[in-house]
Amino acid sequence: MSRIGLKPITVPAGVEINVSDGNVITVKGPKGSLTKSFSPVLSIAVENNEIKVSRPDDEQLSKSLHGLTRTLVHNMIEGVVNGYEKLLVIEGTGYRAAKQGKDVILNLGYSHQVVVSETDTIKLDVPQPNQILVKGIDKQEVGQFACEIRAKRPPEPYKGKGIRYDGEVIVRKAGKAGKGAKK
Repeated sequence: MSRIGLKPITVPAGVEINVSDGNVITVKGPKGSLTKSFSPVLSIAVENNEIKVSRPDDEQLSKSLHGLTRTLVHNMIEGVVNGYEKLLVIEGTGYRAAKQGKDVILNLGYSHQVVVSETDTIKLDVPQPNQILVKGIDKQEVGQFACEIRAKRPPEPYKGKGIRYDGEVIVRKAGKAGKGAKK
């Protein structure tokens, strides 16, 4: 049995849930609204400020979708109530970010500046010149946008220069052996 899929989701006050035909769920909260469609194999019920996801049988497809669907619905509710954010850290001499209107200008050691613009659903902030904060209500979209920014200059293993996630550990490599190494 799916331990995650069996847990009911508590709906906080101020959040409106609507389940329509074809398992299309709309979640409205203080930060915005999200709509997502789920597999018609599962049944999603809203009762007494709780959402329960149940599966009809123990087929492999049903079992694999059970916990996933429950987690995605929980993430939607969490997003419209609190929102999600990812912090990116820029390391390297001369590497920095600056906010200009809705754009973030990145100096990443290239001959040109890299410009990243906010979208309707994703907001960018630069708390310090070496940090970028990506905020939004959709967890998957925030993670994807942060990944695209990180791809502009991924961290390299020798000096650790580049853009990395906050808390990400970059495995460092030793450089050349240097003088005195025998051939």
